[in-house]
Amino acid sequence: MKKALLLGFICLSAATISFAQTKYENDLLKSDFHKERRTTLRSMMPDNSVAVFFSNPIRNRANDTDFMYHQDPEFYYLTGHKEPHALLLVFKDELQFGTNKTNEIIFVRQHNALKELYDGARLGKEGAKDKLDIKVAFEGPSFKDFNLDFSQFDKVMFYQFKDDVRDHNEEGDLFELISQFKQKVGYNSKDLSIEPEKSKIDLVELNTIMTKMRGIKQPEELDLLRKAVDISTLAQSEVMKAMKPGLSEMEIQGLHEYIFRKYRAEYEGYNSIVGAGHNGCVLHYIDNYKAEIEDGELILMDLGAEYHGYTADVTRTIPVNGKFSPEQKLIYDLVYEAQEAAMKACKPGVKFSALYDATKEVVNNGLVELGIYKSIADADIINPETGRNRYYPHGCCHHIGLDVHDKGEYDVLKENMVITIEPGIYIPENSPADQKWWNIPVRIEDDYLITKDGCELLSDRAPRSSEEIEALMAQPSPFDRIVLPELEQGH
Repeated sequence: MKKALLLGFICLSAATISFAQTKYENDLLKSDFHKERRTTLRSMMPDNSVAVFFSNPIRNRANDTDFMYHQDPEFYYLTGHKEPHALLLVFKDELQFGTNKTNEIIFVRQHNALKELYDGARLGKEGAKDKLDIKVAFEGPSFKDFNLDFSQFDKVMFYQFKDDVRDHNEEGDLFELISQFKQKVGYNSKDLSIEPEKSKIDLVELNTIMTKMRGIKQPEELDLLRKAVDISTLAQSEVMKAMKPGLSEMEIQGLHEYIFRKYRAEYEGYNSIVGAGHNGCVLHYIDNYKAEIEDGELILMDLGAEYHGYTADVTRTIPVNGKFSPEQKLIYDLVYEAQEAAMKACKPGVKFSALYDATKEVVNNGLVELGIYKSIADADIINPETGRNRYYPHGCCHHIGLDVHDKGEYDVLKENMVITIEPGIYIPENSPADQKWWNIPVRIEDDYLITKDGCELLSDRAPRSSEEIEALMAQPSPFDRIVLPELEQGH
């Protein structure tokens, strides 16, 4: 019988289980966090302005089945609200609305007994006041006749609308909220493109403000990011021990994602990438459908757990049979050296581009020494088909947080930014290199917190060096004990 995906509960090693002891509900972001973020937003808004945020749309999977709902990161950051069909208004100054004086208003879904029977309870306006600590809350249908003259503001700031919002035929749904808002502010995309300076509508500054805010992580965010990273690296380590020829890419993806769920990570932060051999040379390969990974191949595993909204981004590349071939080890160690060079340069005040330059120098010099490039001049020649460095075709750093490519400034590193460093070398079949190098993909990606005078490697619970990987892969795995029945032919 073939050893396959784990479908039941198993006990991972005692060393990994301690994380799960934390009460899942106790480390959710509190309403005080979101309230403070709205206060900070107001402090950065221009005089006499309003910022407008909409929840994410519900996205349809097929027919009457939708994808699992995921809140817009910005909306969650400012409110903690996880439901669709919602609208947030943040005012620079307090305004009077009837008997209420407020600088923020939220509109949420109204209660509906039948829909709540099918889809679960709704927060409602009273729940929003209590749980979200937003004292002025209304139901979505109220927005249509809500008495707010947007012309009184010098700036009405929001994001450009997308075209992926469906009409759910429910009063006060997101489709209606957006349509009504457009009418209230006199939104016309053609007019804005012709004479933007004559409009009070501002589609730029809000993004600038939120980018500055989200790029610097608060202590509560760092706690959640550490947990997301820990979960992701524990999964990488356990899968290393379980790896063997004959497994499928999909099984390996399933093992990672089972461990994510074991530690109560609600989602993957992005589509899981599990590519063996040539598939690993496809940078965003997400098919993960190779039926049997082969002895002698490398497998690239780029996966990140999302925990309470915050996502890790961790990549490991390992030999399927537990031992790097001489050529694989040379390339792997070169990528590792490049990552180490960037890590040594990583501290506040350093330009983001300097980290890429550090990795590029190591990679190019190393590939020349290996004879894969003829000279440094040859190394700097880009692939004419892609316009990128032939064997190192991507950047090496990005912010992580509420998005895997999170908002944040990309000029210089600052304390409490959380970034990746991810150099890579990919030598696909039929490349100009000698055939012995073909189908060697290597990416090593780790997550780093920028500290006062350097950086902290957050993802150190999964081995990084080739020697450490081989040593861990020699250990037994609890997944080895899982044996499932074969499917009968024709089923």
